[in-house]
Amino acid sequence: MSKFSLIPSPARSRLVAVLALSSPLAAPLSYALTVNIPVTAPSNASTVTGSLFSLSIEQDRWLDWAQASNSSIRNEFFFNTLDNLIQITGEGPQIRIGADSEDHTDFNEDIEGAELVFPDPTTTVPYPEATTIVVGDEYYEAVRFLPSGTHVIWGVNFGTDNLTAAVLEAQAIKRAFDSDAVKDAGVVLDFVEIGNEADLYGGNGHREKGFNISEYVQQWTDFAQNVSVAAGINSTSDVKFWGGAFAESSHSGSGFSPQGMFSNGILNSSEGKLIRTVSQHHYSGSFCSGDGGLLQDLMTKSTIRSNLTMFLPDISAVRSQGLDYVLGETNSYACHGAPGVSNVAGAALWALDYALFAKSGLGATRVFFHEGVGYKYNLIQPITLTRSTIDASDLPEPLPPHVQPPYYAAIIAAEATGNTGDAQVVELNVDNERVAGYGFFVGGTIVRAVFINSEAFLSTEEGERGSVHVDLEFGGEEPGPTSMDIKRLTIGHADDVSGLTWGGVSFETEDARPSGEQMVETVDVSSGFDIVDTEVVLLSFQ
Repeated sequence: MSKFSLIPSPARSRLVAVLALSSPLAAPLSYALTVNIPVTAPSNASTVTGSLFSLSIEQDRWLDWAQASNSSIRNEFFFNTLDNLIQITGEGPQIRIGADSEDHTDFNEDIEGAELVFPDPTTTVPYPEATTIVVGDEYYEAVRFLPSGTHVIWGVNFGTDNLTAAVLEAQAIKRAFDSDAVKDAGVVLDFVEIGNEADLYGGNGHREKGFNISEYVQQWTDFAQNVSVAAGINSTSDVKFWGGAFAESSHSGSGFSPQGMFSNGILNSSEGKLIRTVSQHHYSGSFCSGDGGLLQDLMTKSTIRSNLTMFLPDISAVRSQGLDYVLGETNSYACHGAPGVSNVAGAALWALDYALFAKSGLGATRVFFHEGVGYKYNLIQPITLTRSTIDASDLPEPLPPHVQPPYYAAIIAAEATGNTGDAQVVELNVDNERVAGYGFFVGGTIVRAVFINSEAFLSTEEGERGSVHVDLEFGGEEPGPTSMDIKRLTIGHADDVSGLTWGGVSFETEDARPSGEQMVETVDVSSGFDIVDTEVVLLSFQ
């Protein structure tokens, strides 16, 4: 069947009516729908910045991300992946450095760089986090290799209940960001985070069983009193605290949640008043026991929304206190991702829909996708790997640094947002179980739209690839655009691990810089457009 539907408009309308009586998921046939796009930004449109896609980096191997094996130069590959995004929006991802290894880190001024002790790899977790991390000043000073203008959040050890460790780390963080090298680099410390996923401490040995939110608030406040002095955090400083960083949420005042922190008085202390952002961690599933999920389940529109809307009460509670809310560590499947799900092209569609809905549907300011060396769900693999990310087996030959499919989601979100600094986004009402849409506004006027067809077209499938024809209607007093450019994320199959192109351009290059001739279609808005299964389309209106 032709990529572009040949059904005339009246017939398309009839086809929509017929398909409303049957499942549009049953067969890979073209069908049509009409989507209304407001010409001017509605009142519920959310401001979106170029740092919507931000990164949470596992702290143990931070130096591998920041610098080359020769510590005097930066990791050019990682730098380029960030710079690509900066060139599009003028703003790069914010970088949170912490996570599980945050609570296993100690400081020793005699250490150059970091000394790490790792457990043995397993088929489930081929690249485990270090269980012992001892770092020196050079470890923190490596932020100078990030692009100018990068904003950083750094975590200190709360898990081992060792106040001295937390204070020494906070002092080292302050020294690094006060240094001429980091100042000259233009890299900025925004927040310090005390501890990672304290709601799990009672079960992972960091605290006694039964550790509760009341104890957490008291202990956090005690640590914050000392860490704030060590890091120079006060009511007039630019640096403040991230609060929370819980793995889950009870959504109540009696458990680990924003409501629980507030009801137990965390904001009443002078230290608690230095919290400016509440961070929530979330994964769509778990691979910790080695049981993977289905790619289509991850990609499905309704699943993404049900996975996120549970946090609406939390966000409301946070906003009522005048605080910011972020998904401070998130990705597809916990324990570094599921093979054939987290590391494939379909995950790019998931990440894009997930981040845009987190912004437009929830009001989260940023989404920090978690990254670690060798993790399956990474946007970016920053160094050469010699062990398989899938099963820990030795690779026949080293695998150079490379981007993975979800990186394209960050690129697309950046292009949709643009570089004006005043973009807004709203989810469009798309009456289809697989197709999602988002409108982007600049100066209050529609300028771009993103559509995502999350029907998984797999390499095992036989037969024709399905497609949807979308007609656009524009609502409002102002006339709608008449012409549009169409750019496509082209994917062979949802379970492909590589070979994606964005408008004909690939980022799967040895230096992460784009390569290829850009392909853009220009059509009349009245013609609508087709979007095939497992595809993303960006419309730029003229």
